[in-house]
Amino acid sequence: MSANRREHDDELGEALGRAAAAAELRTAPSARSRQRSAQDAAAAAARLSTRVAADGLADVSYAPVDSPFGTLLAAGTAAGLVRLAFPEESVDSVLDGLARRISPRIVEAPAPIEPVRRELEDYFSGSRHSFDVALDWSLIGPFGRRVLHATAEIPYGGVLSYAEVAAEAGSPRGSRAAGNALGSNPIPIIIPCHRVLRSGGALGGYGGGLDRKRFLLELEGALPARGA
Repeated sequence: MSANRREHDDELGEALGRAAAAAELRTAPSARSRQRSAQDAAAAAARLSTRVAADGLADVSYAPVDSPFGTLLAAGTAAGLVRLAFPEESVDSVLDGLARRISPRIVEAPAPIEPVRRELEDYFSGSRHSFDVALDWSLIGPFGRRVLHATAEIPYGGVLSYAEVAAEAGSPRGSRAAGNALGSNPIPIIIPCHRVLRSGGALGGYGGGLDRKRFLLELEGALPARGA
């Protein structure tokens, strides 16, 4: 290859390199702009959701809530908290159920759920022994309401048997039915169905799993901590 050809190729390579660098500089702001646009859109959507909830244009608001065993999904109406879902429950399924049974006007909005988030945070830290948030009982049938109202009266650190809860609900022989109502509790933890045990003291069942039931009972001091 001649010296002139090599010199030409070197110049061409340098020119291509400069062009590529210039193109990269031109596209970098574009990528940043796209990122800013996406952030602005997300912020606008959050503001809109908050406005929709604040103006009463949505019937159900929901938001994720942290817990020691994963992210819960809390949903509320104007009447109060209507649903608290464990992490393994499908968000789509939970929202679908709310749309069918409450209203399809649902929006993700953390602000209406904030009191629930704060009270749960205090509860899990051990500083709260009862809940003050209002509850919406719309998802619970008449017998279930009696069972869960009786369950809600069990104090922090206390337990009752399924038979005792059934009796409190006005159905002394309805232990199995009471168990079914407790198992379908749509607002666990806050309506403390984990405080209901079998007559002999065994844990029984729990919609969130027995490990969670034991965790909550240990947190409240109703059971000794494992390894203590």
